[in-house]
Amino acid sequence: MELSYIPFPTCNETGRPLELLFGVEKEINCTLDFIDDPFFHLLEYYVHNDAPLTCRIPTKPLPPSALKAEFEKGTQDDTDGQGSLSEVYTPMVVALAGTLQLSHLHIASSLNVLVHAAPKSVAPGTIAAATAYSISREPPTRIVIGDSLPLRFSVRWYPNTSLPSGWTGVGGHLTFSTLVYCLISAGASAAICLAYFRGIELPRRLKSHGKDRLGGVERGGLGGYGIANGGYGGYGYGVGKRD
Repeated sequence: MELSYIPFPTCNETGRPLELLFGVEKEINCTLDFIDDPFFHLLEYYVHNDAPLTCRIPTKPLPPSALKAEFEKGTQDDTDGQGSLSEVYTPMVVALAGTLQLSHLHIASSLNVLVHAAPKSVAPGTIAAATAYSISREPPTRIVIGDSLPLRFSVRWYPNTSLPSGWTGVGGHLTFSTLVYCLISAGASAAICLAYFRGIELPRRLKSHGKDRLGGVERGGLGGYGIANGGYGGYGYGVGKRD
């Protein structure tokens, strides 16, 4: 089965279909004003992964459409067989995430777009590969037939076909600002502990220690004489120890 491409819907913000400027990284808002019935069912296919949302972008700048003969020659593809590989266009498969409900759709409408350019020394101004995917952790957009669909594209370009390494593992992002933050936090914690000890804990301990010493003097072991009841129903004198 051969792929059939249709023009991308018009964006409300520009009045034109979605466009990518070569080498320009930017955030693009593209609101599709009205989701009609056929396009809504296409979105159901894309979200349910029944069919790929495959776009194509010119590998090189196309001739102006005013030059009809050159334009038709420039868009003619001589690649044998069927599929998305082409000499004129570069495929861009969009992984559109969402949830299919009975009466509506939830679509993750924020997408990252990654475009690889061929090395300038090999083929300047040439696109080598492209892809796009939804950021599924952001709140999805609920749509029904007749609603608008706000799409947000974050476009990034790479000067070759290699992906730069940006991940150093969990806890690997130790920067100068992180180190300064840790030192300031440790200093603040030490200052709070010192203020608490000197202002609250130390006076409480000194007060408790003073009370213990005063109580020890009052209950000290000083010998004395006391009057004690004698036996045989009378009174007598005896030596006693005062507590």
